[in-house]
Amino acid sequence: MPYPIFDRNQLKLQPLQNRKHDLGLSQILALDSPLSTFNNPDIKTIAQRLKKAKASQKARMLIMGAHVIRAGVSLHVIDLMERGLINHIAMNGAGPIHDWEFALIGATTESVAHYVRSGEFGLWQETGKINDVVAQACTEEMGMGEGIGKAIYEGNFPYKHLSILAAGYRLRIPVTVHIGIGYDIIHEHPNCDGAKLGQASYTDFLCFAQTITDLEGGVVLNFGSAVMGPEVYLKALTMARNVAAQHSKKIANFTTAVFDLIPLDGDIHKQAPKSDPRYYYRPWKTILVRTVADGGESFYVAGDHRHTIQHLHHHALETD
Repeated sequence: MPYPIFDRNQLKLQPLQNRKHDLGLSQILALDSPLSTFNNPDIKTIAQRLKKAKASQKARMLIMGAHVIRAGVSLHVIDLMERGLINHIAMNGAGPIHDWEFALIGATTESVAHYVRSGEFGLWQETGKINDVVAQACTEEMGMGEGIGKAIYEGNFPYKHLSILAAGYRLRIPVTVHIGIGYDIIHEHPNCDGAKLGQASYTDFLCFAQTITDLEGGVVLNFGSAVMGPEVYLKALTMARNVAAQHSKKIANFTTAVFDLIPLDGDIHKQAPKSDPRYYYRPWKTILVRTVADGGESFYVAGDHRHTIQHLHHHALETD
């Protein structure tokens, strides 16, 4: 390569005990916490669709951005998995990092504004060990999510009961991780092997695509993922439909729902025109419109994930 590259061996890594954390155990919402004040009738309908999909053994997928973990609702997600109402979790690359740190020290999330100024952002010894786990997962022909989940479940993690990844490994429910190289703090570390990360995450993508093959009559929920979720789902659905068509089958009648913070005005079942900046909001045009155009039904719920996940869990138990 004719261009100079950064020598990662120059970096100084520090233990997590030196970091100030923005989120701790006090932010974890207990399963028996009082129901928050939030009202959206579509959540009950979505919960009923999950139960129906469970009864017919169809896909019940939850795609999530890392802010879902930061919202403190991991116990609610894990309970949905344990009840069989969710049978696939998909995360971006930041999800396992927060999940790992919470399971290890009961805290996560650093101040980007503070630590980027000092050149310390993301350079924490214990978090970087995820890279070693991913490398080992590849040798065992595991995906990234399964490998990290196994390490947490079998390792010395005092708060592993909070880990969605460990729950997936324990329950044999796939928790897949869909990365972009350079997106996440573990990519800064000297022990990061980009090829291993790519291999493990691609294995997860193929696992995700296989679950999509059971989406006819199923449910896909997207919580707070504006790019990863819609894009991975779009490609996987295309692959599944391609194979289904070869056997004179369709994947068209299913439910999708987007849960996010952004208010969407107007008819969410019609994509915004290209003259509208909201046209480029992928969850809308991909998950709510284009992929359900042949018989599916979509819902949009605006609200804090701490409220929407809790209410989905509440209604799912009502219908369970």
